[in-house]
Amino acid sequence: MSAAPPPSLATIADRVDARLEVLLRVERDRWTAVDEDLGGPIDEIGRMVRSGGKRLRPAFCHWGFVGAGGDDGDRRVVDAGAAIELMHAFALFHDDVMDDSDRRRGAQTTHAVYRERHADQGWAGESRRFGEGVAILVGDLAFVLADQLLTGASPEVWALWNTLRLELNAGQLLDIIGSVRRERRIDKAERIARYKSGKYTIERPLHLGALLAAPGRGADLRPALSGYGLPLGDAFQFRDDVIGAFGDRTVTGKPVGDDLREGKPTPLLARAVARATPAQQAVLDLVGRPGLGDDDVAAIQTVIVETGALAELEVAIDSLAAQAVAALGRADLDVPALAELVALADYVVRRAV
Repeated sequence: MSAAPPPSLATIADRVDARLEVLLRVERDRWTAVDEDLGGPIDEIGRMVRSGGKRLRPAFCHWGFVGAGGDDGDRRVVDAGAAIELMHAFALFHDDVMDDSDRRRGAQTTHAVYRERHADQGWAGESRRFGEGVAILVGDLAFVLADQLLTGASPEVWALWNTLRLELNAGQLLDIIGSVRRERRIDKAERIARYKSGKYTIERPLHLGALLAAPGRGADLRPALSGYGLPLGDAFQFRDDVIGAFGDRTVTGKPVGDDLREGKPTPLLARAVARATPAQQAVLDLVGRPGLGDDDVAAIQTVIVETGALAELEVAIDSLAAQAVAALGRADLDVPALAELVALADYVVRRAV
């Protein structure tokens, strides 16, 4: 059964969304004064950040901040949350190009929008390359705007922010290399999951918030926050793997079995391969093949279930979530933050999208 988000998540999201709206309005006015063609790319950033993200990363940053003694209403943590969302948008713009995805959250991706615009206008050159080039540059704009929101932060915060960004890029590199190599080892798949998503979704936002509030307490706070953030980040990405293989298109906004069509090296698929009979392996070998049809996806899904890989991953998700919550007992955080982090852990592992 899916879990409802904690009420505090909407409050944090509203604050971050309002900050993003102000920033993007100012930047749009600034750059359209230079040239009207620069308004569209800023609008694409706005379209991405308004398209239904859960704002989990700002929430973990917020409760890391409050847990370390920060004021709930401090604008610095709102700016940091907005920066994380722009960093996430940067990753999604580039990810859609790398995965050649034409849809995200039920809408056209940026590279698809500009590819079609190029074709419709009969412009010079190749439409695909134009669309992808614009989307990459839009992602780069989001990357720079994220940094802009952290102007004035302490050296400790900047060092952590740089680590977050390096880990994210390392994870994406491992993901695309693993996809083309058809990587199916469980340990490798779990490393990819941790670095491409888990760490920058939960562990590092927690660290960022804590360092914003108490830069001198990093050495004390970070190990306990990692004790919560790392297993929960893994559980978060494992849940994403289940959604990517079995999710409902009407809920996810993506084709059914999208990860299976793209050949993603997920811990779910790795477990299925490890358990498969030769006949089942032949079906799993279809993952990532060009032209994978709905019947093929359904057959792969059936094998994943029949091998017991899905059930095994569900057990792992529950175990990791319990490990994360238990680690909070060793964290020197303010009580309100502890309660919210427990609620977020439940939501992260039981969500449907």
